[in-house]
Amino acid sequence: MTRPLHWAFGVLAGAVALGGGTAERVAHLFGQTPAPAAAAVNGSGAGTALTVTLHQDLAGHYTVHPLVEGRRVRMMVDTGATLCAFTQDDAERAGIRLDPRAFTKPMGTANGVVRGAPVRIAEMQVGGITVRDVEAVVLPRGRLGTSLLGMSFLRRLRGFEVEAGRLTLRG
Repeated sequence: MTRPLHWAFGVLAGAVALGGGTAERVAHLFGQTPAPAAAAVNGSGAGTALTVTLHQDLAGHYTVHPLVEGRRVRMMVDTGATLCAFTQDDAERAGIRLDPRAFTKPMGTANGVVRGAPVRIAEMQVGGITVRDVEAVVLPRGRLGTSLLGMSFLRRLRGFEVEAGRLTLRG
């Protein structure tokens, strides 16, 4: 009977040892980043100041679940990616339908050159930060493991920084 209590106290102690933001981390796991207000970021970067904080996962990556065209998609933040890149499955989940002949743009990737389909995303939202008219590419099935939130989104923010296992986006 005491073993489950010890386990529960151990989990609680671990959460306390990790410091504040435990509820924020749990919300992040489900793609829910608290945001007090929406900030629209247009081509000039204008908008209301807003920050969204992402926490590093166990592999050291920052995963986010933005709304893409109003639908939630899982993406990994990649500052080395020039464009936001979507798997074909994620693009379809977001309502982006492509003709197989649309895969015409040669893209240099870690796995060599792949032909992608260039697209424009009318609206992407991370937490309360909204960026409109985002240049992106869709890669064919099997050519990308996870969709990437690249610099075509990130450079439209007021800024972003990594510190102590947290990535802060400033809209």
